Amino acid sequence: MPQLSDRHLYLCVPVREDIQSFLRGVLRGGVDIVQLREKELGVDVQRSCAELMVPICRDFGVPFIMNDSPELALAVGADGVHVGQDDVTVKMCRELLGSDAIVGLSTHSRDEFDAALDQPATYFSAGPIAQTPTKPGRSGTGVSYAVQSQARSDRPVFVTGGVNSHNVAELVADGLRHFVVVRALTESPNPEESARSLRRALDEALSTVPVEPT
Repeated sequence: MPQLSDRHLYLCVPVREDIQSFLRGVLRGGVDIVQLREKELGVDVQRSCAELMVPICRDFGVPFIMNDSPELALAVGADGVHVGQDDVTVKMCRELLGSDAIVGLSTHSRDEFDAALDQPATYFSAGPIAQTPTKPGRSGTGVSYAVQSQARSDRPVFVTGGVNSHNVAELVADGLRHFVVVRALTESPNPEESARSLRRALDEALSTVPVEPT
């Protein structure tokens, strides 16, 4: 099962017309995991977009993840899939994609996280720590939930909800290490520079974290 402990900046991006230039820019800026997360458009559009994204991610050595559909992940040659609480199970994803695939699972409460720990996921997400338009109708969980989840997990926990270059250092100081970003890059007039700024702030914060003995 792949290890993602050295991956810290995870982009979720919807289908967009400039996906090739946008993706190359944010990867140059320091994004090190990418997910195509499209909740509105159909499978054919998602597949066409993913087929443009996969080779670019390969060129940069960055895992490419499909949202929701392990079947589509398999079809486009993705490195894995991310599923939510109401999607197909992690077990079903493993059966279709195999033991080497990346399988991520969203959690939004302590009970969900407790249940997730028994599942063969590669990583978890926790949040959103603050209410965000990318998760309509879902209230923020607060930072403490994500911190407690990471402390109890034997796998990476990626934090969602309003992460940006201004707050990432504080989140690292709180004990968090892995971050999902959406609007800070997808709504930026200069995505590459925004990714670089966020990555710089993240790396500077991580450099102050004491190395745990092995």
